[in-house]
Amino acid sequence: MLEYVREGDTLYIESISRLGRSTRDLLNIIDVLQKKGVTLVSSKENIDTNTPQGRFVLSIFAALSELEREQTLQRQREGIAFAKSQGKYKGRQPISIDWVKFGHLYEQWKSGGITAVEFQKQMGLRANPFYRRVREYKKKHI
Repeated sequence: MLEYVREGDTLYIESISRLGRSTRDLLNIIDVLQKKGVTLVSSKENIDTNTPQGRFVLSIFAALSELEREQTLQRQREGIAFAKSQGKYKGRQPISIDWVKFGHLYEQWKSGGITAVEFQKQMGLRANPFYRRVREYKKKHI
């Protein structure tokens, strides 16, 4: 969108929170729009960057939006820490592995009989957990 807009265009958005991921990101986008001569109008906050007051209010709302997001993440971290201390949050349980089957398939894979993708399918693993298990297997058996 930033490459498409032209001088004299007006960009209408529902809310400034939908335009950028952070205050810095939002202000960078607004700067690019201003350099291109594009006006930004937010319907939810009733902001028009054509005016100095609109640009000022936009900066304040952007900072408040980022503050709200940071507070939400902080509360989430605190909630997880509290749940862990109570023994209620244990995270995702590891996938159990049939190490005998894994060893057999590992030998086939190393000898070129099957591909890594086939090995993963037969074990029901995706790439990252698969290679973690390969490293674990090597430590124990090789």
